[in-house]
Amino acid sequence: MFMRIDHIGIACHDLEEKIAFFSETFELTVVAREVNEEQGVKEAMLHIADGEGGGSYIQLLEPLSPDSPVGKFLAKRGEGVHHVAFGVADVAEAIDRIGGKGVRVLDERPRHGSMGSQIAFLHPKDVGGMLTELVQATRS
Repeated sequence: MFMRIDHIGIACHDLEEKIAFFSETFELTVVAREVNEEQGVKEAMLHIADGEGGGSYIQLLEPLSPDSPVGKFLAKRGEGVHHVAFGVADVAEAIDRIGGKGVRVLDERPRHGSMGSQIAFLHPKDVGGMLTELVQATRS
């Protein structure tokens, strides 16, 4: 079902500072930036590599407000890994298959994600404490 690790989401207080760090230290390139009001974040996607199933990225997330999900995460846990995202061919199908196995899906249907993707999240308590995102990349 999973085609690749699509991205690792990292919560941060200062997006520009973290972009500079990852760009300079690991020589990663920013390929997309956006503000996602629905999720309450400013974000940047930094390209790691391309593979047979598609690209892999680091997603840096700065909250738009302290009461957003990422803002609450930062207040409770500080900066660090927020979620792991797996690439799937069809996110709606993955929601049905995984949900049918008893895993709680936080999104009943796909919603807008980074770079035009369709996404859904799985409940962390059902996935070993890890917030898990399913990502169907935009077809090129």
